[in-house]
Amino acid sequence: MYHALIMAGGSGTRLWPLSRSNRSKQSLKLVGDRTMFQQAVDRLMPLFPPERICVVTREVQSPLLASQVPDLPVTNFILEPIGRGTAPAIGLAAIHLRQRDPGGIMAVLTADHFIAQPERFLQVLRDAALIAADGNLVTLGIKPSSASTGFGYIQQGKRLADLEGFHVFHVEKFIEKPDQETASRMVNSGDYSWNSGMFIWRVDRILNEIERQMPELFEQLSQVEASLGKPEYATVLSRVWPQVTQQTIDYGVMEHASDVLVIPTDIGWTDVGSWGSLFELLPADQEGNIFIGPCLEIDTHNTLVFGDKRLVATIGVQDMVIVDTEDALLVCPKSRGQEVREIVEKLKENKQSKWL
Repeated sequence: MYHALIMAGGSGTRLWPLSRSNRSKQSLKLVGDRTMFQQAVDRLMPLFPPERICVVTREVQSPLLASQVPDLPVTNFILEPIGRGTAPAIGLAAIHLRQRDPGGIMAVLTADHFIAQPERFLQVLRDAALIAADGNLVTLGIKPSSASTGFGYIQQGKRLADLEGFHVFHVEKFIEKPDQETASRMVNSGDYSWNSGMFIWRVDRILNEIERQMPELFEQLSQVEASLGKPEYATVLSRVWPQVTQQTIDYGVMEHASDVLVIPTDIGWTDVGSWGSLFELLPADQEGNIFIGPCLEIDTHNTLVFGDKRLVATIGVQDMVIVDTEDALLVCPKSRGQEVREIVEKLKENKQSKWL
């Protein structure tokens, strides 16, 4: 069978102070009247019934997320005691799915993407499953709309197949976030896609690849898997998981895996990863401003203002992000939105956990 895995354990540090450790960005209504997590589940429902939609998240986040999607079985929430990166999270989900459906295929998706064309997204997921059934590791690429330095890239190699209007390519290599000159060169060549972080593969195939490339993680997963369905599962997981090395699936597996294919897509995809990304998604007034909550402006341009409860008034402000919550206020230039995560790191260093 075909299963969807939604990764929903991120803390959304670049969307601080609205996104917090116990109220992460996927649980927030940032675009529309549904939370990011609810939208992620909604767009999968036509292809995956609730019993085949799983969620991997941290224990502290699960109660809120589960309350937002009561149709999903509680047993489909796979909980990490602490976050250890995408490679361990995917491995943990894979051993759960192997117990349920050893021959199953899993689509690894995220809860913090906006997709403007959900029907086309479902079609590429259907096509990707056909390719993955043969043992290929499939990743979805995003056709670049600009030479962004904020994303990783995938270099497309030989064209292998065409399915339902999508082209399938061999992956030459993964490229980490490039500088501006490199990004421009890659986009102009037409041979590169943005790395979406979405993957489709057979459960046994990804576990075999983890065993080959990350043997220590595989051994730890094996310890956990041996306790699945037994009373000692929680105890074993809480003992093993803090020892797991933090790693991404890209570094840990994909960059050196065999039989990796990419399907470049144009599905109206936006990574809602920072306050700046909302400028692409939310309607602005004639001055380029986006006002959420009680706001009042004079001579303000190209500025995002999020007011939680209090009135936020601006005078002579341009190209700024202002986010006012009950206990924290963020003010930064729009161009430096990626640096918000550094505020979160400083709070951690200073042990100021009340604002995390």
